[in-house]
Amino acid sequence: MADLGISAKSEEDFSKVRNKALFNSIQHLLSPEETQLISLNDIKELLHPDNEVYVGMKTVPVENIIGSEGRYNDFDNLFFPKHSHLKNRWLNIDKAYMKGVILPAVTLYEIGGVYFVRDGNHRVSVAKARGVEFIDAEVTSLRTEIRLTPGKSMETIIKQIIAYEKRHFYAMTNYGDITGDWSLDFTTAGQYDVIYNHILTHKYYINQKQVEEISMTDAIMSWYNTVYMPVVNTVNQHKIMKKFKRRTVSDLYVWIVKYWDELKKALGEDFSLDQALEDFTHIYSETISAKIKNYLKKVWLKRSTFKKK
Repeated sequence: MADLGISAKSEEDFSKVRNKALFNSIQHLLSPEETQLISLNDIKELLHPDNEVYVGMKTVPVENIIGSEGRYNDFDNLFFPKHSHLKNRWLNIDKAYMKGVILPAVTLYEIGGVYFVRDGNHRVSVAKARGVEFIDAEVTSLRTEIRLTPGKSMETIIKQIIAYEKRHFYAMTNYGDITGDWSLDFTTAGQYDVIYNHILTHKYYINQKQVEEISMTDAIMSWYNTVYMPVVNTVNQHKIMKKFKRRTVSDLYVWIVKYWDELKKALGEDFSLDQALEDFTHIYSETISAKIKNYLKKVWLKRSTFKKK
């Protein structure tokens, strides 16, 4: 293919991926966070990897590259370029592919079985756009026990992390067999550690009044019956879940207990759970219409700022 033909085809390729990026953003107009390329730092904060191990050169499935260390604002969750200033470099790499030029290996971090770009974001973007299955990469592994499968958004990865945390919590504490409750579910990561700390704190205070230390089994059952379920029952009685439809009752338990504790510290121990629930619901519940209004307001402010420049 002549250089002019290659240039024209490359321009066409870039136009296609930019249109796909635009269509992707339109599809997620009310949930723009779902089109955000996953940040390595965000994953590290969730998984807390133990250490780094240099792996070296290997061939990596392109579909397993799901995010970036530093360029997550330049590409969407499908690795389509979001900005026109990325065009020239993207075109040069696309042309190199068409000419059969061997490109340098990309540099990747591996964590939990998925990969994040350290260097070579444009090369990965072009490879994904052209349907390339494998890419040469220099890999450094961040060690963690959690195994992940490729996901197109942070939400899908968080769900996998939460599922792992639940399995680990139930296996470690035998919580399900003790309480008969297998529905301790959360929509954010790290909450099973919060629950475990609540149980340990409950166990500590019970032991202050005991001659012999109670078992972990008895502590879990006591916490479940005297702490957790009273809050859950109150939430259900007030029908608060209607205003938090994308959350779980376990989510509400953690948030409300934290909020109630803060209110009691500020206003005194007499501040009731019912009062805390009412106050919490008034402040933190948000309807769909409010979310739409807030989103449109942000769009309008961005456009107004752009027009003033």
